[in-house]
Amino acid sequence: MSTETRPTPADDLPEDVLPDASDAAGPLFTITELAAEFDITPRAIRFYEDMGLLTPARAGRNRVYTQRDRTRLKLTLRGKRLGLSLQEVKQLVDMYDSQADTVPQLRAFLGVLGQHRSQLQQQLSDIEVTLAEIAQHEERCHTLLAEAGQPAD
Repeated sequence: MSTETRPTPADDLPEDVLPDASDAAGPLFTITELAAEFDITPRAIRFYEDMGLLTPARAGRNRVYTQRDRTRLKLTLRGKRLGLSLQEVKQLVDMYDSQADTVPQLRAFLGVLGQHRSQLQQQLSDIEVTLAEIAQHEERCHTLLAEAGQPAD
């Protein structure tokens, strides 16, 4: 259960700012609350912990998540929707946490994004070709049905 009122909805968080790791004074969340908010299972959240994407504190036997953990989870799910591997997501999320020079990290991430863009563009091209082939087959079927005096349904 939250110790304070809920922050803004997940999609309203600024994308370019990760809360400070020491920001434990803000709202706290349970695994159940985060799972419900992001429509994922608590098991998925524990998996992300095992991968080093989240680092909850403990309140007795319970995990408690800070605003920072919540933002990291949001970025993780967003990266997955983009088709990034969890390792790539971790690199991205860690980049936002890093106080060091991020130029090499940004260049590396741009490379990853470029690869994904190329991959998606190829998939889009393949889909367009397949849809065109389907349209040709449909047209041919309609023509043959019409020649046979049958409705196309």
